[in-house]
Amino acid sequence: MTTPNDAPTKPPRARVEDAIDPDEATTETGAEAPRTRDYLEGFLHQKPAETATGAGGDLQQAVIDALKEIYDPEIPVNIYDLGLIYGVEVDDECDATITMTLTTPHCPVAETMPGEVELRASSVPGIRDAEVELVWDPPWSPEKMSDEARLELGML
Repeated sequence: MTTPNDAPTKPPRARVEDAIDPDEATTETGAEAPRTRDYLEGFLHQKPAETATGAGGDLQQAVIDALKEIYDPEIPVNIYDLGLIYGVEVDDECDATITMTLTTPHCPVAETMPGEVELRASSVPGIRDAEVELVWDPPWSPEKMSDEARLELGML
């Protein structure tokens, strides 16, 4: 059985006031020790890279390209060219908002497709967060498909 006197003592915690000021640092011989924080110098003064957003922004186009990799399971066309994506917006905080629909409310992927779109959009480098807004108005129709999709399906 151990007693409180047998318990090991905790080491003292480091405190900010305990830090050595580089201007006051000296070696054991009394010479001034060269201690600098130059490893952070460039990092702290570097400005964040400007990310283009809006209608022609690179980040918005990257989200659209990511969405073009998602294919409808019943139709061999990606959801963007199929016309299921009504809008992609990227705000100043790099949050993406995707407005989309499905071919019908009873679509077999109605439960999984919006989640997949959100996951794919949020995985784009530079996107902080993604949100999908599922809308039914205006309803989807084949006229919303791109010419590439119509050609792929033999509708042109």
